[in-house]
Amino acid sequence: QVQLVESGGGLVQAGGSLRLSCAASGRTFNRYAMAWFRQAPGKEREFAAAIDWSGGRTHYADSVKGRFTISRDNAKNTVYLQMDSLKPEDTAVYYCAAHLNLRVVIITGDYWGQGTQVTVSS
Repeated sequence: QVQLVESGGGLVQAGGSLRLSCAASGRTFNRYAMAWFRQAPGKEREFAAAIDWSGGRTHYADSVKGRFTISRDNAKNTVYLQMDSLKPEDTAVYYCAAHLNLRVVIITGDYWGQGTQVTVSS
């Protein structure tokens, strides 16, 4: 069992930056690939970024590539999403997810956090 808690969301102006954190419980965090998804009002949840168990491989949606950076610190059981050059269309609830397989976590996760709101004003 893995429990995930996101933090770091907030209100930021367009062009600004935020760093989201996802803290995981359990001693098996370093076995899991991790991902960030987001869901804007009235839209379906969409994939944003993923990272493998070691941090050596990452994958990004085209919409965030070059602006967002996913990373992890296995010693702290935490995965991060650094978001730069934010746009109003990045406004959404951001969720982290965990799965043992990187190819699966870019689609869905076995474990999910409760989400953190990111609002980008124009």
